[in-house]
Amino acid sequence: MNFSTTTKAVTLLILCTFFWGSTFPIGKNALNEVHALTLVFWRFAIAAICLGLYMQAIRSPKTLLSSTQWIWVITVSAVGVGGLNLGLFTGLTYTSAANGSLIMALSPLMTSLIASVAHRALPSKAQCFSLLVSLSGVLLVITNGHLDTLLHLKLNHGDKLIFSGMLAWSLYTYFSQGISQWMPVIPYTFVGMLSGAAVIGTMCLITPEVHPFTELSSSSISGIAQVIYIGLFGTVAGYLLWLNGIRQLGSASASLFFNFVPIFAMLTSFMMGQTVTTLQLIGVAVVITGLLLPRLVSLKIRPQTEL
Repeated sequence: MNFSTTTKAVTLLILCTFFWGSTFPIGKNALNEVHALTLVFWRFAIAAICLGLYMQAIRSPKTLLSSTQWIWVITVSAVGVGGLNLGLFTGLTYTSAANGSLIMALSPLMTSLIASVAHRALPSKAQCFSLLVSLSGVLLVITNGHLDTLLHLKLNHGDKLIFSGMLAWSLYTYFSQGISQWMPVIPYTFVGMLSGAAVIGTMCLITPEVHPFTELSSSSISGIAQVIYIGLFGTVAGYLLWLNGIRQLGSASASLFFNFVPIFAMLTSFMMGQTVTTLQLIGVAVVITGLLLPRLVSLKIRPQTEL
């Protein structure tokens, strides 16, 4: 892989995590008007409709896969896309946002472990360094430097649900690397959005207090705009960019960029009027350093090895 290809993949992954990070404060505002399951349902429904129309407009060729491959694609999509959101949003009902953020921050580590077990090989020193430094930066931002948050972390029912969602996402990230080799990104993303809408839609049907169509129609213009933003940018654009990054860099390297999600969530909150501490800014710098330093070192060493 040449430098320009790597740079493009890195840029797209950072943009992806910005879209995902921004959905947290925007989604928090939207939850003042709609139920969490309603928000997630419309997130995937809007994404599926947009991708379906886009594929029709460009006359996307039909994806020819075997029955086994289709079963695998649908299973991975339902578990990864639907499982993550179901575990995350239902889990937050029973636990704190701090606990949830800390558990989701383990996703890069879990993805690396899954890849190591599957390939029967330990992660590279550069990956371990990036992972540890970036995770330290994430923890610094989330805990605001208070180690008591970590020392007194207790797993409750909500924590277990979020952990299951994080595990589902890590599995999706790893297996998507292989699937993307024989299925184009856009059709695969479309299947993921349909799977997510089906899983969350089923949860809406069995939850009496959730009414997706009524809740959305009675929302304010601002609330509807926030739901649409989450559907278009936080979902369609985000997932396309993420799967592209996995294809270019591999699941283990791409998963490291997930550390940017809480960082961009914090920065978006700041732009929406919330304060940002100096310690949080230091955490941002630590995350960026952890991601970029091993790559800068490899670029410095590479010309010497070619002489």
